[in-house]
Amino acid sequence: MKLSLGYSPCPNDTYIFDALIHQKIDTYGLEFEVEYHDVETLNQKAFKKELAITKLSYHAFAYAVEDYELLDAGSALGFGVGPLLITKNKELAEELMEYVGQDLPDKFRDLAIAIPGKYTTANFLLGLAFPQLQNKQELVFSDIEEAVMDGRVDLGLIIHENRFTYQEKGLHKVVDLGDYWEKTTNSPIPLGGIVIRRDLPLDVKEKINRLVRHSVEFAFANPKSGIEYIRSHAQEMEETVMYKHIELYVNSYSIDLGGIGRAAIATMFERAEALQLIPEIKKNIFLIERDGGFG
Repeated sequence: MKLSLGYSPCPNDTYIFDALIHQKIDTYGLEFEVEYHDVETLNQKAFKKELAITKLSYHAFAYAVEDYELLDAGSALGFGVGPLLITKNKELAEELMEYVGQDLPDKFRDLAIAIPGKYTTANFLLGLAFPQLQNKQELVFSDIEEAVMDGRVDLGLIIHENRFTYQEKGLHKVVDLGDYWEKTTNSPIPLGGIVIRRDLPLDVKEKINRLVRHSVEFAFANPKSGIEYIRSHAQEMEETVMYKHIELYVNSYSIDLGGIGRAAIATMFERAEALQLIPEIKKNIFLIERDGGFG
């Protein structure tokens, strides 16, 4: 049986899936047809039910929950892993810092901001911290730093490996939105997860969950095994940066969400529903039902 599988070319995703797609683990006779896309493209493909298995933003998952269930394995959650709001104007950065989570003065409300996609978790977190910032332009995440540097936008919402490069380019942090989330919820920030089509047979879905877990465990046990594969897709080719990226986004929650991970996801969706940022979720979101889940 061959299944379509979508994830990003970023080091954390290629690290997670290397063993699976290159059959370094037993895949139970299953084969995978891989598509590589930025996270917002993956989100859009999920809305159209184009992929059997896919990475997507947790924000976007709220709009795809009728058709997909969340695997326990493969997620990106953690502390200190959130998106950053940046600018090249140091004075602006210092001024805006004072208004995180508060009412924003009129003079700031028309600031142009580049975001990596409407349905990204990054944009959801921006809405929590600065709901009045609505002059948004959607760009591929890897183009946002340049848009800030050349003055096309006043602010940029960066994710992935750009966390490690913005300072080298003379840009300044306004706020770490993951840190803001952690301080207000005492929970790890749910960024992205791996979901699977609800209409697939249950035994296939359970196999996929085990396979993703085994693939992550193989990567942890053999961290250099997929280095050439990871490097071939990485935006930033320097090995130290790639592994900083991996260490940031791949952790114990990537093996199994556990109670803490599930509770963090539930908190995100409950807050988003309360703020009417997402539609009401009427189905259980988890493939594997456990106490403390959502739905």
